[in-house]
Amino acid sequence: MPSNQTPLGALPARFRRARVLIVGCGDVGMRVVRELPDSVRVLALTSSPGRNAALRAQGVTPVVGDLDDPGTLRRLAGLAGRVIHLAPPPSGQETASHTDPRTVALLRALRLRAAPRVIVYGSTTGVYGDCGSQWVDESRRTAPGTDRARRRVHAEQQVRAFGRLSGTRTTILRIPGIYAPDRPAGTPRERLLRGTPALRQPDDVYTNHIHADDLARALIAACWRGRAQRVVHASDDSDLRMGDYFDFAADLYGLPRPPRISRDEARERLSPMLLSFMSESRRLLNRRLKEELRVRLRHPTVATGLAGSDQG
Repeated sequence: MPSNQTPLGALPARFRRARVLIVGCGDVGMRVVRELPDSVRVLALTSSPGRNAALRAQGVTPVVGDLDDPGTLRRLAGLAGRVIHLAPPPSGQETASHTDPRTVALLRALRLRAAPRVIVYGSTTGVYGDCGSQWVDESRRTAPGTDRARRRVHAEQQVRAFGRLSGTRTTILRIPGIYAPDRPAGTPRERLLRGTPALRQPDDVYTNHIHADDLARALIAACWRGRAQRVVHASDDSDLRMGDYFDFAADLYGLPRPPRISRDEARERLSPMLLSFMSESRRLLNRRLKEELRVRLRHPTVATGLAGSDQG
């Protein structure tokens, strides 16, 4: 029925402004905001009210809520037709579980009213575990080798199950190392300055990357053009072993190349987190990124920027 606020009644769907809710609106989320047209209204979940002014300055409507406090998420229900979920699972310090309670809490909140039309989840290529340097496409079975990757697998399963039960079109983007010169920890320069070693050639592993701006564009494409219940590799065209990649970066920066050590030496000298990234080798195919989402990569190699840490 008409009301004082809308005397002609609700607007037909074709005249309503599209809404996108970003959950986990950090560096990549803000790049999504900058890539979206002004015709789209963007909302962002934040657990810090202190971010509200900064988000509003970028044209984003803040929604205060905490994925670790499910009772604060009820207002997310029915808020937007498209949801981009970039929030990571709790770390090992916060939970010993192989599940992602944050994704479970988010989906329960979204289920309270009409489900969103689309959910895009930013996962990690770490869900494959070590693939022995083989080429990997999206049909490969997951075999996570770390607790954080197992939590990502659980989150993927929850999102896809939500889609099947609710009719929501879900897309999983599996993301490798994210790089950009203007991104925090977005290049290996600090690592090179510290002289952190790389593995020698016989022990080295293949590494994969995506520029942060290309990832933002892939997320948007998945929101509007993704196919139902699909997995997509969000990866560029580089094909480099990790040590060769750091040599390449050092040459670009004019810095000494990192020393090379054996895997046995690495176990003694490097942190468990860093060692875990040097223990898995895979080479990603990204046909769906280019064919189904039709994303043309602006940064198809690491020549224009250099990768930081894995998405995890």
